[in-house]
Amino acid sequence: MRKILLICTMAILVFACKPTSNAPAAPEPVSNAPMTKLDKTSQVGIKGNWQVVNVIYPGSNYIKVNSFNLADSKCFIGSTWKFISNNNKGNMTLNSPDCTAFTSEITWYINQEGQFVLKILDEGLKSKKVKTGFVLGVRNQTETSFELIDKINVGNKPTDVVYQFQKVN
Repeated sequence: MRKILLICTMAILVFACKPTSNAPAAPEPVSNAPMTKLDKTSQVGIKGNWQVVNVIYPGSNYIKVNSFNLADSKCFIGSTWKFISNNNKGNMTLNSPDCTAFTSEITWYINQEGQFVLKILDEGLKSKKVKTGFVLGVRNQTETSFELIDKINVGNKPTDVVYQFQKVN
């Protein structure tokens, strides 16, 4: 997933911010994540209602990450997600009081390579019409929690943004 990052550095009373790009990054085509071999066990394991309990990455006090081209990554803390495993649909709701509210239908799947492929659907738009989305890693999956890992580039260094999910019911 590509995002606009605001890279900030601070040294004795000097503060400089530099955007890595002047245009918002578009979601990438998800065709590079094969859907032919799905990990059904992992998909069934995240069926249900979940909440993002934390978003962590190195430098989070100084670097802003625009997650999923929607909002600052910290706006995802407290967001609710519903995953339906038999048809790979669901929805997500950003509900942080400090951020703009947002709700959307989603489609998703987990392939056998451990990639979580997500499409955020515009209202009234069917999944097959959406050719772009986000590819994240899945790790630490249990019955009550899992993590989605987004790989970003900060100062030419690969960095993981970790979305920690907790089961609601």
